[in-house]
Amino acid sequence: MFVIYILIGLVVLGGIAALVFYGLRLSSQSNDDNIDPVMARLAEATQRGEMVSLEEAELQQPFVERVVVPLIKKIGEISARFTPQKLLQETTLKLELAGNPGRIDSATFLATRFVVSAIFGGALLMISTLSKNDWSIGRIVLTVVGFAVLGFFFPQLWLQGRINARQLEVRKAMPDALDLLTICVEAGLGFDAAMSKVSEKWENELSIMFGRCIREVQLGKPQREALRDMADRIGLPELTSFVAAVIQSQILGVSLSKVLRIQSDQMRMKRRQHAEELAHQAPVKMIIPMTFLTFPTILLILTIPAGFQVAGSFR
Repeated sequence: MFVIYILIGLVVLGGIAALVFYGLRLSSQSNDDNIDPVMARLAEATQRGEMVSLEEAELQQPFVERVVVPLIKKIGEISARFTPQKLLQETTLKLELAGNPGRIDSATFLATRFVVSAIFGGALLMISTLSKNDWSIGRIVLTVVGFAVLGFFFPQLWLQGRINARQLEVRKAMPDALDLLTICVEAGLGFDAAMSKVSEKWENELSIMFGRCIREVQLGKPQREALRDMADRIGLPELTSFVAAVIQSQILGVSLSKVLRIQSDQMRMKRRQHAEELAHQAPVKMIIPMTFLTFPTILLILTIPAGFQVAGSFR
């Protein structure tokens, strides 16, 4: 029953965490569009000819937007007063490397760590209280504290997973993107036009970053600065090397198509080397599941029938 309670608690906590992050994303989308969701619902009701007051329009919002998101933002504002500035800057950098999921700021993200920790600990405390088995005080304290610590580090682990997934997607897409850039440049397009063409043809993290870089250049930012900022927002050594090669070719007057072709070959070689490295790490990573899952199962399958036969012979 303890295992069943744990599984139920994990499912509930996962749903709550997903609800919180989904609510943050909904709120961020509304903020990005500079549209108040309450006023938007009021305008929709007015267009349909319905007489709806401002309070009714506000009550029509989802529970997450009315309660959860304002609560987390309030906690973030309070915690930002006592959080070191260096930690806020490091969190902002990690959010930028992850693509800023949910469009939340560093203070709000740090507040979610405390919220998720309280949810994990509170859920386990509720399970231990409602359980039919009598839990000792030490067991309750150890379980609640352990899951509270797990909940505190869960958003950080989730953010690091997003960073790794984003960098892996960019690493996979870079050789093909550089090939397309080379073709566009050799066809007579400029570098900015070639990046814009790649951004239009594809739909991945690299094309999104290319499109953002082009928009920054169009708004007046120097191209070299925009390229360096693009490399900093991803934090991938391959992309940093590519940006440095492009800037140096523009300074020295080297043919850009040749530089792009050389960079494409190097990126493809690095991608293959990274894949080989992951393949060599696979046997080491398989030791833990094989030791704790596969080998005990094989041992039980082989020894239990023999044990029954030995017990039967003694009877």
